[in-house]
Amino acid sequence: MKILKFGGKSLASGQAFDNVINIITDKANQGRIAIVVSAIGDTTDTLENILELAKTQQDYNTAFEAFKNRSYHQLADIKKELDVLSKLYEGVSLIEDYNLKIKDQVLAQGEVISSKILAKQLTDRGFKAVAVDSRQFFITDNNFGSAQANEELSKEKTQAYFKSLDQNTIAVVTGFIGSTEKGETVTLGRNGSNYSAALLANFTNADELQNYTHVDGIYTANPDWVKNAQKIEELHFDEANELANFGASILHAKTILPLVENNIPLRILNTLNPRSTGTLISGKQTIQGIKSLSVQSDVALIQFEGRGLLGIAGVDARIFTALANEEISVGVISQGSSERGIGFIVEAQDAELAAEALQKEFQNDFYTKDVNRISILKDIAVISIIGQDLSTFDKPYAALVKNKIVPILFNNTVTGKNVSLVVKKEEAKKALNVIHGQIFGIAKKINIAVFGHGLVGGTLIDQVLQSAESIAVKKNIALNIFAIGNSKKVLLSDNGITANWRDQLVSDSIPYTIKDVVDFANQNHLENLIAIDNTASGEFVKNYIPLVENGFDLISSNKIGNTISYDFYKQLRDTLKANHKEYLYETNVGAGLPLIDTIKLLHLSGENITKIKGVFSGSLSYIFNTYSVENRPFSAVLKEAIDKGFTEPDPREDLSGNDVGRKLLILARELDLQNEFEEINIQNLIPTDLQTIDTPTFLQSLEKLNPYFDKIKEGLKPNTVLRYVGELSGDLQKDKGILETKLVEVPTNSALGQLKGSDSLFEIYTESYGENPIIIQGAGAGASVTARGVFGDILRLADK
Repeated sequence: MKILKFGGKSLASGQAFDNVINIITDKANQGRIAIVVSAIGDTTDTLENILELAKTQQDYNTAFEAFKNRSYHQLADIKKELDVLSKLYEGVSLIEDYNLKIKDQVLAQGEVISSKILAKQLTDRGFKAVAVDSRQFFITDNNFGSAQANEELSKEKTQAYFKSLDQNTIAVVTGFIGSTEKGETVTLGRNGSNYSAALLANFTNADELQNYTHVDGIYTANPDWVKNAQKIEELHFDEANELANFGASILHAKTILPLVENNIPLRILNTLNPRSTGTLISGKQTIQGIKSLSVQSDVALIQFEGRGLLGIAGVDARIFTALANEEISVGVISQGSSERGIGFIVEAQDAELAAEALQKEFQNDFYTKDVNRISILKDIAVISIIGQDLSTFDKPYAALVKNKIVPILFNNTVTGKNVSLVVKKEEAKKALNVIHGQIFGIAKKINIAVFGHGLVGGTLIDQVLQSAESIAVKKNIALNIFAIGNSKKVLLSDNGITANWRDQLVSDSIPYTIKDVVDFANQNHLENLIAIDNTASGEFVKNYIPLVENGFDLISSNKIGNTISYDFYKQLRDTLKANHKEYLYETNVGAGLPLIDTIKLLHLSGENITKIKGVFSGSLSYIFNTYSVENRPFSAVLKEAIDKGFTEPDPREDLSGNDVGRKLLILARELDLQNEFEEINIQNLIPTDLQTIDTPTFLQSLEKLNPYFDKIKEGLKPNTVLRYVGELSGDLQKDKGILETKLVEVPTNSALGQLKGSDSLFEIYTESYGENPIIIQGAGAGASVTARGVFGDILRLADK
């Protein structure tokens, strides 16, 4: 025989009844079955709410009439049960109180009503079915509200009942309830209907217990919280028991234990998706490893501090005896060894009572000041990692810290295979996603805010959207752009922007401050945050430190953050270190070339870099590579570079030498030099009269540059060309180096002289390599190249 158990949600509507009956029809054709049912939908909550209304002398009759008139209550004769409820409510209203015994009688009627309705539905459709009140064979203790079955007596009565039942009759058994030996009604506590089903399966030695719920099985995490959670095909009883102990809502420890005794498999199935194979729980050994994450959120942390009790025996016994006397169950426990401190988890509803019990037990110790404090920390959650081995716990823990989530406490079970973390409740969802992505490697989600959506920023956004699917497949990384902003407005979407983001910017963007972006990320529990600065704004740089302090890693194609005062440069690095964050800016020098990484590696390895020289600007490279060999006015070449997107929006930023100077300063600071921008000797290529006019006027006056550059070109020696170079030299082991940028003539056949297009070239001289420099050469300008370099930084961060 198979036992089929249907939860309240499975019976909550007419369509659900149809699904249940279709499942029963299919299973009945395969062999003998018995059914266990919960109260329909929200019946239990409704009956309890009416009870409270009656107790407080409020209008409970209106609510009770609404309950009686529910459409499915017309499907069977439930007058007896409604009459019982009416009398109980009337009595409670008269005495303005009720106890657990009365409450159990009220709640029991919901189970009986459910059983009668389903049995009648089956009978109407041609089945031989009978509603069975489990109180006639489930005999329990008198612990009202959470009774425990007398298994020996219950088994005897259950077997006698089913032996007398016609083999072709389907028993529709009430869940959740039983009776004492005196015949008093009790309920079986949390998850009581599943417990009833497990007992029935045990007592009848069933072939399998099939628990029909509203989900396809047990998942690696709550799929409502973790979108890419995966269904677990099989679990061992021990693993399921651990999940049950650590708060998996679909299981309860009491459900598992009766099944283990006779090795009866439990299958978790979905009423709305009966073709799913669900999750099978049995005695069969499964592959070792982490199985699932569970969350308990309706809990509180009791913190006990008694430094004066250090070394005194029996303190722990006093703590837990005091709690046991109040029937308070304790969950996660963490105890310090250097002082008399202990923290433990209790149900939130028991927190005040637990604190009062401890205050009473240790009142004399408070007087002698041996006990310092007993406090309650609410709004917390416990995340349990089932199957976690401490030897690999460093990865999820580091991922949490990197996401600004520091566990309040954690512990592991004696088996060393399960770890529980206590976090703030507001951080639980984010923490769950972070841990899940780290452990299971299933599309770790990276949430990106892009600031600046011009040429580089817009190209980057398009590149990310075009590549997101393939990256998810190849690297298990889900790139999600949740914010796109400029200096005034931002577009926000927790599920990520789409290909029509430009239209959305026009219609849906809103004014903002950086705090609004931070708050949006927090409210939507977004993990693995990256802020990308593709602006050319000195103002936006002020947001770097607040972003880092609020959990964002940084990527920037904007050079200003690395080239303003050394004090800010150092403060930003200190903030990054304190918050375990990264700042990548490979595109600051050389667009997409691996220059900064190379210099960092050389410097960190102890290599003494003696000089860096080269063409730092892809835009100036293109301009002078072209102008030196073509018979065209300088203004025409410059306009072509502007049209190709090689220059800054105001090309004077390039021609002034400031851009090259900033790049040179960035490299100097990578070598721990403390130079300031003002100390760079920069040759400005813009005539004085064109330096201070506004950008539109300058762009209309490009021809005025021609005489200046024609004169320089006329002075070139044979077989030489113009190049604008940057050079870092001096004693680079001291605090400051010599930085200069200048327009020079170089031999046509030299490395610099052979540059083509917008290529950049860098010569890195070191003590080990002597006069033979390390040369890095490649495309040094263009929105696509720069955006691709920023994209590379995103993937580097994602890998970390």
